[in-house]
Amino acid sequence: MQSFVDRFRAQATRARQAQSRVKALERLTPLSAAHVDSPFTFGFRTPDRLPDQLLHLEEVSVGYGDKNILRAVTLNILTGSRIGLLGYNGAGKSTLIKLLAGELQASAGQRTEAKDIKIGYFAQHQLEQLDHQASPLLHLQRLDPRATEKDLRNFLGSFAFQGDMATSPIGPLSGGEKARLVLAIIVYQKPNLLLLDEPTNHLDLEMRHALNMALQDYSGAMLVVSHDRHLLRTVTDSLLLVAAGRVAPFDGDLDDYRRWIREQDKENTAGKQDKAPGGRKQQRQADAAQRQQSQQLRGKLQKLEQQMAKQQEENGRLQTQLAEQSLYDGSQQQRLQDLLTQQNDGQRRLAQLEEQWLESSELLERLDDAANPPAS
Repeated sequence: MQSFVDRFRAQATRARQAQSRVKALERLTPLSAAHVDSPFTFGFRTPDRLPDQLLHLEEVSVGYGDKNILRAVTLNILTGSRIGLLGYNGAGKSTLIKLLAGELQASAGQRTEAKDIKIGYFAQHQLEQLDHQASPLLHLQRLDPRATEKDLRNFLGSFAFQGDMATSPIGPLSGGEKARLVLAIIVYQKPNLLLLDEPTNHLDLEMRHALNMALQDYSGAMLVVSHDRHLLRTVTDSLLLVAAGRVAPFDGDLDDYRRWIREQDKENTAGKQDKAPGGRKQQRQADAAQRQQSQQLRGKLQKLEQQMAKQQEENGRLQTQLAEQSLYDGSQQQRLQDLLTQQNDGQRRLAQLEEQWLESSELLERLDDAANPPAS
């Protein structure tokens, strides 16, 4: 991030984004201390090949069946490109990612990829494409049969898949744990182009932080779709706006994008009110419903925070008991096993609570942004 600020702060076209990075850097110092005990220690390994130009789209149209979602898209992805995709839900961001990943074929135009391209594609549907009867270790062994079990276990350990968790079927795992495994599989393959469609949706706070730090050190190219604005601020250098069937550079930062969204919403609301009788009354009702939803979310967040605090206290109590030397003299094996089971259950429960808290917090933030836009 500091490198980006140093390079682009004086350029008019990047000054706003550079200023966003300055603010993000100011927040990193207090944040880093909170993550010092993170169980995640992974980083992206240097890709085997880094071609200058990885992927090129020339006047491409793409969609589903006879309906084009995007039209006349021209895009050049170079090594070092770090692009965030913006746009309303349903505007075509995921469609563009699928086109770049090769999962969708262009209906017009040309998609050209480098000979040595190696794509790492993350999307939510891939969680269900995992083999639920296989373990994390077996998933990697299928990718690299010649790797030693020790090396693969060490790699999985950096993603907190340790002990029995590394060798047990993944079926019972939470959505966050499966997302973590998909990311581990991607990292292991050393891609030179990352296509990330909402990569943090199911991840807990510690894994989000670890992924953020790993992406900042990544040497290939990336395109990211995410509602996590902190992630977009800290890992992307340029922004593309997907809107009205087109893909174009967005001249501004995420604060400018929020203002753009607000203006679009105002125009759409005004148009609907002009066309529909009783439109203003309906808008007042919609505003009241939004306020009620915000109030309910705040109550939910408060309850989740209480549950998280209680679970953290319980996890700490179990950790204290597990530190007793007498547990490991061979005479208390059953008690040790019971405590380890309780610890595993407690950690999983805490991860689930954190996931719910993150989802609710992001929804509340979006509601508050819509109700209280920043000053222009």
